[in-house]
Amino acid sequence: MRGNINTLAAAALAIGLVVSACSSSPSSSTTATTQGMIDGATTSSQATASTPTSNGAQLQSLIPTPAKSQRTDGPDPIDNGIHLHFVVNGSPSEVMAAYKTALEGKGWSVTVKDSHGGGGGGGATYTGNNAGAYGVFTGGGYGSVTDIDACAWSSQSSSTDCGRHSGR
Repeated sequence: MRGNINTLAAAALAIGLVVSACSSSPSSSTTATTQGMIDGATTSSQATASTPTSNGAQLQSLIPTPAKSQRTDGPDPIDNGIHLHFVVNGSPSEVMAAYKTALEGKGWSVTVKDSHGGGGGGGATYTGNNAGAYGVFTGGGYGSVTDIDACAWSSQSSSTDCGRHSGR
């Protein structure tokens, strides 16, 4: 009987650790406790597993969803930051101009790195700062559909690639 209780206690502890390691919460702390009776005495074992605090939710709150979005992908983690992808109804020049205004409305200080258009297509790349966060926002398309890739980091990253990271 003593062996069965120890085995059950160890199994419960292992399950608790696996569940906490697989948690989808960006910041979680889970404690697994098992108890059993051995020769009339109560035994207890406890283990705590934590995942590091992530600033992904904070960064995501700084990224506006473009007006007329028909699809949003992400957020996807990238080099200490996040990436979101939007598919937006509208011409690239109109969508990117509106997105610049939306970024400024969220508190971003926006710099236009590149802007081009003509023949029904076009695009733009913006960079920005917002309360210490750094962002790169790239968009473009043709006709009435525009793709926007939006990336944010808690500080300026050495890798500021904000391309398509999820194989879309």
